Amino acid sequence: MIFNSLPFVAFLVIVFMLHWMPRNPGRRYQNSILLVASYVFYGWWDPRFLLLLFLSSAIDFWIGLRMGAVGDGPARKRLLLISLVFNLGMLGFFKYFNFFIGSLQDMFGWDTVPLSIRIILPVGVSFYTFQSLSYTIDVYRKQLQPTPHLVDFLTFVSFFPQLVAGPIERASAMLPQYAMPRRFDHDQAVIGCRYLLYGAFKKIVVADRLAPYVDGIFAQQDVFGGGINVLGLVLFSIQIYCDFSGYSDMAIGLGKLFGVDLMTNFNRPYFSTTLRELWSRWHISLSTWFRDYVYIPLGGSRGTRWFWARNLMLTFILSGLWHGANWTFIIWGTAHGAFLVLERITGFDRWRAPALVKWTCIMVPFLAAVVFFRAPSATHAANYLAAILSPPGDGGSMAQLLRVTDTSPVSLIVTFGMATLLFGIDRMSMLPAYVGRFQRSAVLRRIGYGVLIVLIGFFGVFTDARAFIYFQF
Repeated sequence: MIFNSLPFVAFLVIVFMLHWMPRNPGRRYQNSILLVASYVFYGWWDPRFLLLLFLSSAIDFWIGLRMGAVGDGPARKRLLLISLVFNLGMLGFFKYFNFFIGSLQDMFGWDTVPLSIRIILPVGVSFYTFQSLSYTIDVYRKQLQPTPHLVDFLTFVSFFPQLVAGPIERASAMLPQYAMPRRFDHDQAVIGCRYLLYGAFKKIVVADRLAPYVDGIFAQQDVFGGGINVLGLVLFSIQIYCDFSGYSDMAIGLGKLFGVDLMTNFNRPYFSTTLRELWSRWHISLSTWFRDYVYIPLGGSRGTRWFWARNLMLTFILSGLWHGANWTFIIWGTAHGAFLVLERITGFDRWRAPALVKWTCIMVPFLAAVVFFRAPSATHAANYLAAILSPPGDGGSMAQLLRVTDTSPVSLIVTFGMATLLFGIDRMSMLPAYVGRFQRSAVLRRIGYGVLIVLIGFFGVFTDARAFIYFQF
C-alpha cells in the first residue's frame, strides 16, 4: 500500500475507527491496534519480511533491558555490539552484499565466479534499523531509560505512517507518547488533515506530474542540449523534494490523526543561502541521526581543521552509502562533503553578498551532485554532465521533450504552474505577516484548502500512482 492509493484510504479508515472506537481507550489497546495495523501495512508489501522487522525490534528491546540490568562494564559494551552487528549486518546483507561482491569481482577480475545472489531489498529497512539502533545507543549512553513494555517498543519501531520512509524518530521523543492513553483532539486532527492535504498536493500534483519529464530527459540526455539537460536537473530536484517532503508531511498528518507527534523532516530547504543551512533543513531526521551517532562520536568539529574535514567527509560518505548500494550515491555523498568543507574553509557563510547571489552559488554544486543521485550509474552521470556542455542534437528541443514524454504543451504549463504555486506557498509560509493573517482568518483557510482540494482533483495523477522515491532506500 502507498499513501496515494485507494486500498490505503480504506485501511486508514478502518484503523482510525478501531483506534478511537472505545469511549476511554487504554494505552495497551491503542498501541496494540497500531502495532497490528503497522504489521498488516508492512506485510502488504511482502509478508516474508515481517520476521526481520520483528527480530530487529525484539532483539533491541531485550538488549535495552539487559543494559539496564548489567550496569557499566564490558557486558554493556558487548550488548551494544550485538545490536550494532545485528542491525548493521542485516542492513549490509540485504542492501550491500551484491554491491560489495560486484566491486570485488571488478577489482580482481573474478567475473567468472558466480558469487552474487538474488536478494530482495526489504522496504524501509534503512529507516527502521536506524530508528531501532538509536534506542540501544541512547540506552547505552544512559541518555534514556529502557522501556519494560514490549508492545510500546514494537509500536515505536513499526508505526506505519513513518515505517517505510521516516522520519527516523528517537525513542526519547516517541516512547513517552506510547506510554500513556491518547485522547482524541479535534484541533490536532484538523491540523493532521491539513498536513495530509498539502503532502498529497506535493506528491500527486507536483512530483508525479514532473516524473515523466525527468525520466524522459535522463533517458535521452544525448539528444537534448545543455538547456534541456539543466532543466532536467532542476525538475528532478523539485520532484524529489516534493515527493519526499510530501511523504513526510503525510506521515506527520497521519500521526496527528492517532494522537502521535512526529518530527518535522523538511523545512523549506531550497530557500537556503548556504549548503550548511540547506542540509539543516533537508531530511532533518537523517541529518541529525548522522550528526549524533557518527559525526560527533568521530570528534565533530573539535581538533584541527584536517580532523574536522575528515569527520565531515566520512559522515557524508556514509550518508551517501546509506542511500543506496551504488557508486553514484557514494560519489554524491563525497561531493556534498567536499562542498561543505570548501564552504567552511572559504568562509562562504559570512560573505556579504545578495541572497540571490549566494543562493545561486550553492545551487550550482547542488544540481551538479544531484546528477549522481538520479543517474543509474556513474558512467551515465558523467555522460549527462558532458551533455550539458554539448550542443543539442537533432530535435533536441522542448518540442522533442513533449514527444518523448507524450505530453501536451498545456500539460507542461500546468505542471510548471503547480510547482511555482507550491514554492510560492512555501515562501509565504516563511513570512510571519502572511502566516498570522492566514491563521486568524477562517475564511482564508477554507478558501486555501478548498483550492488545494480542487487542484488535486483536477490535476492530480491518479491513473498511474507512483510509489514514493524513498521507498527504495
